[in-house]
Formats: sequence, structure tokens, C-alpha cells
Amino acid sequence: MHSIDPFHVQLLAAVLFSLGIAVVLTRRNIFLVLMGVELMLNAVNLSFVGFSQQLPGAQSLWGQLTPLFTIAIAAAEACVGLAMVICITRGKDTVDSDAFAEMKE
Repeated sequence: MHSIDPFHVQLLAAVLFSLGIAVVLTRRNIFLVLMGVELMLNAVNLSFVGFSQQLPGAQSLWGQLTPLFTIAIAAAEACVGLAMVICITRGKDTVDSDAFAEMKE
């Protein structure tokens, strides 16, 4: 069985994370911003699993279990984010991220 070089795994994770940051910083549509955040979280998960392949024995299990917690946090973040989007679109009829800046208490 062939092993994948950890450099290539980390390079792929860095590219995915960079794409996620680019989407978050350049897009105004809140759905695309949420997708960018999810892309960054998945890049971190890939990095965890890539590093866990280098650890011997039971220690590698921690690197594979940690992404499960990040996936659970990402699901909660998506629920909260989509709930906020629904509230914004009901009041403003837009999914523009600038509508969040106009919210008042």
C-alpha cells in the first residue's frame, strides 16, 4: 500500500483554506460566505487527518476523532448562520452581507 506524502496533504489543505479565505473576503452573498467558512473548516479537518497518519498506533486515533468534533461544530454554525439569514431575508428581502451591518438592537 502506498503512503501519501504529508507535504502534499498539507499543501492541499493550505490551498483549500486559502480558497475559503478568498471567498469569505470577496463575496457579499451570505450563502457563499458560509460556504467559504465550511471550506476552511474542511481544510483544517484534512490537515488533522493528514498529520494523524504520521503518528504511530493509538495516537493517530486522536487526529481522526478531532474532525468529528469540528464537523459537529460546523453543523451548529451552519444552523445558526442559516437562521440569521432567514431573519435577514424576511426583513430586508436580500442575502447581502451588508444587511448584517445595518442591524440595530
